[in-house]
Amino acid sequence: MRIKQNQLIMAVSMAIILSLVVGCAGGAPTQEGAQEANRQSFNLESGTVILNNGIEMPIIGLGTFALTSEQAEESVYHALMYGYRLIDTANAYMNERAVGRGIKRSGVPREEIFVTSKLWPSDYDNVDKAIDDTLARLGLDYIDLLLLHQPYGNYMGAYQAMEKAISKGKVRSIGLSNTYQDKFDNIMRVATIPPAVLQVERNPYIQQTELQEHIKPYGTVMEDWFPLGGRSNSSNRQASLFNDEIILAIAQAHGKTAAQIILRWHLQSGGIAIPGSSNPAHILENITIFDFELTIEEMQRISTFDTDELIFDHRSPNEEANTNAYSRPMDFNSQE
Repeated sequence: MRIKQNQLIMAVSMAIILSLVVGCAGGAPTQEGAQEANRQSFNLESGTVILNNGIEMPIIGLGTFALTSEQAEESVYHALMYGYRLIDTANAYMNERAVGRGIKRSGVPREEIFVTSKLWPSDYDNVDKAIDDTLARLGLDYIDLLLLHQPYGNYMGAYQAMEKAISKGKVRSIGLSNTYQDKFDNIMRVATIPPAVLQVERNPYIQQTELQEHIKPYGTVMEDWFPLGGRSNSSNRQASLFNDEIILAIAQAHGKTAAQIILRWHLQSGGIAIPGSSNPAHILENITIFDFELTIEEMQRISTFDTDELIFDHRSPNEEANTNAYSRPMDFNSQE
């Protein structure tokens, strides 16, 4: 359900005031209190969250990064058959057409599916055309959530252009990806609509608690890519999540797999999770996480994993080099 702009501004303003009042009156929130707040924001029975614009979004979805066109179509089809209703893709993934085919093949009504895509910096000066091209590749009339993939080039102008796309009915919600405090604040200096979602690298080793607190006053929800740290990633530190004694002990206590424990942690810590897979068994496993709950003690044990070290750091100090690299033209229409 959409809400009017003045209602949105009022809602966000009240959230900011409330956070200040609570902060002054009660001091720093306890970990238990923070977990409870996340439970109130994330409906773990319906598996959804209400975004700051009043739109309902699923909190577990399928990521399609690094999937070929054939894999993406099959994975999207299987995911929708298994009950997923959130599908995440991007211009740069070069599989949007395949995602669209998977959606159509599933037979699931369009209004039941929440589709996310992302614009690439090379198109930030021509957002209207980029959105039209994205819709054409997906075979859809609107995008549920459109993100700026990287905060380089004319990202502030692109964000303002996405705001206008909402009024045209081509986009329902907008947000950011791989954006940290400084550039998030830059966006907020020009934004009339606060980002509904911020998608960043996040898992138990990289918990992003400071960033999560930074965006909370705007009602912006965290969305977590690389949520499992990679099932077979070459990084020993990330792969060790699946073999960690604490994770395995918690998994055994609940009769679940390590992946299911990690994904449940995401939801209970206030992060939408979008694990990617081309394996139908893993796709089903990843969504079977609504029949148990981690205890406060278990959440606290996992909180000790945080290293605050990104595997893919998008905060390079070489702004010019990154802008040039990300702004090189790409032929997104050449995908199969």
